[in-house]
Amino acid sequence: MDNVTKEVIIDNFKQRNIKAEFYNTIEETNQRILELIPLKGSVGVGHSNTLEQLDVINQLSNRGNEVIDKSSAKSEEQIKEFKKESLTADWYICGSNAVSMDGQIVNIDHSGNRVAAIMYGPDKVILVIGVNKVVSTLDEAINRAKNIAAPNNAIRADYKPPCVYLKKCVDCTSSERICNYLTIIQGQKDKDRLKVLIVDEELGY
Repeated sequence: MDNVTKEVIIDNFKQRNIKAEFYNTIEETNQRILELIPLKGSVGVGHSNTLEQLDVINQLSNRGNEVIDKSSAKSEEQIKEFKKESLTADWYICGSNAVSMDGQIVNIDHSGNRVAAIMYGPDKVILVIGVNKVVSTLDEAINRAKNIAAPNNAIRADYKPPCVYLKKCVDCTSSERICNYLTIIQGQKDKDRLKVLIVDEELGY
């Protein structure tokens, strides 16, 4: 992505009271995350393929941060507990399904814990987004979330809604539907709460 486009996107987010930053590599992004989150901060995790690629959660844990990550849970009950605890963490970090160039953030959730934490609860939120998830318009962002991110995330979670086989959203009512919560963030009240880190690499689905 060229520098002019990056500046346009940063400015569009700024107009929505959201700070966006661009980084060239995963390594630069990880360094920024480790700078932002203090050693004593608790960190809730919205588990994602993007964060797996970054491996920053392991780095946070290894240096001593309290990391609340449902992927380390030993039971379904503990998964629920971790999801609740993440809502009151000092920091929350996750990926996102799509963003439009005018600064709107689109996410689709299965259980709603991730979108809930992004919008309210943790003191600070970091969204890490690969450049592959930046699209021109809000309609394209929603389309991407439904037809690219959702089927791939369903496969990753071993669910089998129709989109897994059809490779597109059919707005199903399957018991294994993962598109239960669709959110669009168009701005924020506290400009220092949510920060968007866009990485000039392909990350996640």
